[in-house]
Amino acid sequence: MSEKLQKVLARAGHGSRREMEAWIAAGRVSVDGEIASLGDRVETDAKIRIDGRAVSIRSEEEVVCRVIAYHKPEGEICSRKDPEGRPTVFDRLPKTRDSRWVAVGRLDINTSGLLLFTSDGELANRLMHPSNEVEREYAVRTFGEVTDGCIQRLRMGVTLEDGPAHFDKVKAAGGEGMNKWWHVSLAEGRNREVRRLWESQEVQVSRLIRIRYGMIELPKSLPRGGWIELPIEQVNYLRQTAGMDEETRSLLGTDKHSVARNKVRSAKIKRAVHKHKVASGRPKPSRQRS
Repeated sequence: MSEKLQKVLARAGHGSRREMEAWIAAGRVSVDGEIASLGDRVETDAKIRIDGRAVSIRSEEEVVCRVIAYHKPEGEICSRKDPEGRPTVFDRLPKTRDSRWVAVGRLDINTSGLLLFTSDGELANRLMHPSNEVEREYAVRTFGEVTDGCIQRLRMGVTLEDGPAHFDKVKAAGGEGMNKWWHVSLAEGRNREVRRLWESQEVQVSRLIRIRYGMIELPKSLPRGGWIELPIEQVNYLRQTAGMDEETRSLLGTDKHSVARNKVRSAKIKRAVHKHKVASGRPKPSRQRS
């Protein structure tokens, strides 16, 4: 069956559906030698090029949905390339074959914490859609006086330049004097919304860390700039949240980075076992020549 071009390209991991629609509208995509138009439908045997470069497309059955959790440091931007040469969140991600990682939302340059990437652009597109109100939790360090009335207004709602907004939860998390930590959550992803909510109360945000996306938490052992691939159970939680069928396969542990780590771990175990045998005086098994 034919499918919309932007959906096919997104599913194959060439970008989010919104990105693919923009590329098609800009004339960057061709199908069987003809410049594509928005609304075009294609079969799986179509010859598709982006900027003149042939790209692979796969049927839904051939695509394995992968998701990684990345601990974004401050100072990185959520773009693939930056004219100013600043580091991007894509610089340290693992390489993929015949696809690329698509970010699920964004964090601004001064925000750190959990950022999800997927090889399935359709999943990213659905999770980012306003109809999928996925709760996000942040650890916030504020500078300034925070009164009970301020917290009440942030919970009940205030009017920002792009409409009303509020925190679903606000919980004190320690700190001294004018510097306090809070855990806040909301189900929207508007630009700089957490910072703007606090600023509406004349309170400055000095640190902002995303610590949870839905039920996916930032692993405490994951260093800044590090990533980890999510197991199929968490992948399917996200797919269920986005109204998509469950994934039945996983490539977890098959990439070269995971394989290398497993080899190192295996070697350490073997050395430890050998050392234990020597210390306990157990003889090594003899080898018989045939």
